[in-house]
Amino acid sequence: MASVHLENINKSFGSINALSNLNLEIKDGEFFVLLGPTGAGKTTTLRIVSGLEMPDSGNIFFNEELVNNVQPAFRNTSYVFQQYSLYPHYSVYDNLAFPLRSPLRKSDKKTIDDRVHEIAKLLKIENKLNNKATQLSGGEMQRVSLGRALVRDPNIYLMDEPLSSLDAKLREELRVELKKIQTDLYATILYVTHDQIEATTMADRIGVLKEGLLTQVGTPQEIYEEPNSIYVANRLGSPKINILDNKQIHNSQNSSASYVGIRPEDIKIDQNGSYNVKIETTELLGAETLVSFKSDTVNGILLTQENINVGEGDNIKIGINETKILYFDNNEQRMR
Repeated sequence: MASVHLENINKSFGSINALSNLNLEIKDGEFFVLLGPTGAGKTTTLRIVSGLEMPDSGNIFFNEELVNNVQPAFRNTSYVFQQYSLYPHYSVYDNLAFPLRSPLRKSDKKTIDDRVHEIAKLLKIENKLNNKATQLSGGEMQRVSLGRALVRDPNIYLMDEPLSSLDAKLREELRVELKKIQTDLYATILYVTHDQIEATTMADRIGVLKEGLLTQVGTPQEIYEEPNSIYVANRLGSPKINILDNKQIHNSQNSSASYVGIRPEDIKIDQNGSYNVKIETTELLGAETLVSFKSDTVNGILLTQENINVGEGDNIKIGINETKILYFDNNEQRMR
């Protein structure tokens, strides 16, 4: 595996700036997730690392070696696409073996066979090796697609939202398996997604992209607890953070702030609370209940693990954990 360093990368497509002065360091053996909405520049970053796109300016380093002029085939990256990209007339075995049979790799038959069976076992598809790709379920096809990348020992695995087309249960299963495989192989992975659950459950570090700009990098906990802007605060957390006008907060500890951010779990139903509100809806989420509320001065959502005997239209009092309030200026940037 390798460390990857992107230095002052710029890339435009006509009048659209896909990436602006991107500086990013991915450590050897790290699971790094780029998080952002459609159009943020995530896939463009992957394609530049792989060599499928050339930057307008800037440098790409693998293990401190400049690779700008190295062709994609010789950068030794492994790319997992959003769609399965399997050969339908091939068996699962042959789909997995295909990357190893490249003339560039010169792998012997036993080496290929051992590696295919090793990865098939990791992905729990050993009993499917003789099946044609067309005989597989969607989850199995995605496992094979991941396996085609994992059979190689590249500098870095590049993954472009590989789980987005699967149902929720399969996504959850493969998230756990993929993180375990990454740890077992000590693999360097650059993974892009718009799904904050994928980011927080798998990433060692997260980079948040906004319209081609890398706005913040940190561990999932750092990004969640210490976002540097409202944009970043909104990227992590389900349900989303409450963003309110600072004037709506009683006895605000930062009178110069324009906005405040309050996580739903930091608001409690409290008979001694400072805010009188009316419940709009309640939503049972298993062990937790999501409550939306409003009043003339404050509205938002709270998340509680307590049993509540209230419902739509009821008037309640709530309290806010003031030590957890995040303050933002008029430009929606974090105030310390």
